[in-house]
Amino acid sequence: MTGLSANKIKWIRSLQQKKFRDELDLFVIEGEKLVTEAIFTCPDAIELIVHTDRFSYPINSQIETILTSENDFKRISSLQHPQGCLAILKKNKKQVFPEEKGLILALDSVQDPGNLGTILRIADWFGIKQVVCSHTTVDCYNPKVVQSSMGAVLRINIQYTQLETWLEKTNLPVYGALLEGSSIYKESLPEEAVIVMGNEGNGISEEVTTFVTHPVTIPSFGGSESLNVAVATGIIVSEFRRS
Repeated sequence: MTGLSANKIKWIRSLQQKKFRDELDLFVIEGEKLVTEAIFTCPDAIELIVHTDRFSYPINSQIETILTSENDFKRISSLQHPQGCLAILKKNKKQVFPEEKGLILALDSVQDPGNLGTILRIADWFGIKQVVCSHTTVDCYNPKVVQSSMGAVLRINIQYTQLETWLEKTNLPVYGALLEGSSIYKESLPEEAVIVMGNEGNGISEEVTTFVTHPVTIPSFGGSESLNVAVATGIIVSEFRRS
């Protein structure tokens, strides 16, 4: 067993903080499913795999691996119940600004990591390859986002930008989830569009609302005051695909 040095433990733990992820251009994925997927889909992005003897995976001689104890693994894991394997990956530096085709999700200040992870998973399920985020949206490489995305963060082109500036330049129709919008169920929805989803508590900001050409809403048939933004995203994207 090779084991982890104190410096290596400190280095891996530092990646739980955004400033170090940004500084090092690295992030962490955890769990057998995610690590195995990364080995098959983006092996060149993997800097290091750390695992206990509980975890067996397809060996790639080009990837550095460290076998460590359960106790040391607990020290580097961000999970309440560590799964015995994690990988350090390089961020996607080949990202280009999204092409103007198909459906594009635009997220305005979505701040809960679980919500962003679920939204990425929804986008992946419905074949949306491009997500544009405001700078005030939570970091997509946050460990909780990565975990709840179930690997979607590895497959989707995610960009952070000044959302208003980008929306001002787009040639696609811009649909926004707004309380005063028309019913999503009565809309004739196009195959290509930008779908804007807003902050959990405040919705889409006034600045971004200026660029929404088609305000839509999900009508309520019961007594709930509001919908979770990830749930709302799933409903709206599903309607676009159904149309």
